[in-house]
Formats: sequence, C-alpha cells, structure tokens
Amino acid sequence: MIKEFQEFIAKGNVMDMAVGIIIGAAFTAIVTSLVDDLINPIISLFTGGIDFSGLGVALGEGDDAAMFAYGNFIMAVINFLIIAWVVFLLVKMVNRVKDAAMKEEEPAPEEPTGPTQEELLAEIRDALKAQSA
Repeated sequence: MIKEFQEFIAKGNVMDMAVGIIIGAAFTAIVTSLVDDLINPIISLFTGGIDFSGLGVALGEGDDAAMFAYGNFIMAVINFLIIAWVVFLLVKMVNRVKDAAMKEEEPAPEEPTGPTQEELLAEIRDALKAQSA
C-alpha cells in the first residue's frame, strides 16, 4: 500500500497539480491585492466611497440578534466581477505573448527537395511516348 502511494505521488500529474495549486494560491494573493488595494479605491472615487458591506437587517432584537448581511454579499459579487475581469485580461495578455512566441518558433516551410509535380508528369509523358513508339 505504501509503495502504491509512493508511485501515485511520483506520477507527473500529481506533482503538476500540486505546483498548480501553489502557484494559484500565490496568484490569488496578487489578484486580491490588485483589486483591494488599487482598483477598489479608484471605483470608490466614482461611487462616492459607498461601502455596501455594512448593509443588513437584524433578525431579532438586541445585540445578539442574527444579521441578514446582504451588503457583504453585494460586495462579494462586485469583487468577484472585478477579479474575473482582471483574470480575463491577464489570461488574454498571456495568450497573446504565447501566440507571438509560437509564431517566432515556427520553422520556415521547407523547399521541396525532389522534382516538382510538373517535372514528374513530363517524365511520365516522355516515358509513355517512348513505349508507344
């Protein structure tokens, strides 16, 4: 059982997945900081600094009453849309760079090394004429 586990872990797919998760977590921190620290302040300039996170309805009386905090949900949706847009732009940029690199690496088409189609047809024609004569 331990040997099977070692073989499973040693497979490339598991290691690739682990690296992807680690890079994804680091990338999430970058995108979250970009949205929270750079984009949201700019948006708050246009919206007059409105913060929806404090909106909610108390479901009962007193300080211990449960809160129906719909404002947090609104902020989460707004942040999701902003993050999705930023990730879309980043992926689009990476794909452009990758496509440009792939075009540079494509080898030039090779020149034909043998006779052309016309030359082969002319040889066949001449051979058929020689046989019939």
